[in-house]
Amino acid sequence: MATEPLMICSENGAIGLEAGLRVLRAGGRALDALEAAALPVELNRQDRTVGIGGVPNLLKQVQLDAGIMDGATLSVGAVAALEGYLEPVRVARKVLELLPHSLLVGPGAARFAQEHGFEQAEHLTAEAEAQWRARLQERGVWPVDEDHLTECCRRALREERWGGTVNFIALDRAGDLAACVSTSGIGWKYPGRVGDSPQAGAGFYADNRCGAACCTGRGELAIQGGTALRTVIHLEQGLAPLEAGTRAMQFLRRVRDGWGGGMNLLVLDRTGRHAGFSSVTGRKYAYQSISMDEYAMEERTCVEIGQEETQERYPF
Repeated sequence: MATEPLMICSENGAIGLEAGLRVLRAGGRALDALEAAALPVELNRQDRTVGIGGVPNLLKQVQLDAGIMDGATLSVGAVAALEGYLEPVRVARKVLELLPHSLLVGPGAARFAQEHGFEQAEHLTAEAEAQWRARLQERGVWPVDEDHLTECCRRALREERWGGTVNFIALDRAGDLAACVSTSGIGWKYPGRVGDSPQAGAGFYADNRCGAACCTGRGELAIQGGTALRTVIHLEQGLAPLEAGTRAMQFLRRVRDGWGGGMNLLVLDRTGRHAGFSSVTGRKYAYQSISMDEYAMEERTCVEIGQEETQERYPF
């Protein structure tokens, strides 16, 4: 019996689920459903972590990262540090379809977006700019000393961090899986910083044979832990989503880079079973199948990873 098409996403992606489900109900591909679902989030000025309104880096630039993966072919398209263009997930999809590359960054990503007619836009909003300045003033690094950005970055990011990401995983009628991620990255980051979101294996991974996974949280943890791919490998080994995700989260306890931070993880296997995880309590994720009239929220399983407090290796 065929598995019913469905999507799961981070909580902030719920506003895009209906657009994605319309694609799946019409028999469309998982990749197309992801594009449709991501756009409302990327255009949502109230979401301060994705697309327009995203949080800037130290130099007040909003640099966007996005990645998408086809579980049928293992093809990947991604962009990083993209400035000035809407729809980063769609730009990433074009990279997947048209180039012999998987990842474009910075000016190269913007050039590609321009070549293929994507709409230009100013992503910095007045609200985000005000928050950017207030944080730097609070941390004593205003005005920004551009000759000493490393120290500015360390001081701006000590203790509380401002970050966030949206991610989606879809399963279509053909049994194809796909995963995507979109983010403006961690706030007040060093210019050019790239997290896990556009990196296949770290922030996302999809394989029709077993399942897919996506991460949000401190990207450096997912990079160092290979979290998305590690989760999918556990699925390939025959573990259920709950156990696969738990093991991938527990592995992050080995990471001791000194900067702390948390992790969130979503998992969907090829049979439609799903699970969500977080290193803190109270987090949720959304899911909806084509037979559901509305999306539902599910609480994530909390798996402590020991990264919430800054370690002594990098004292401030």
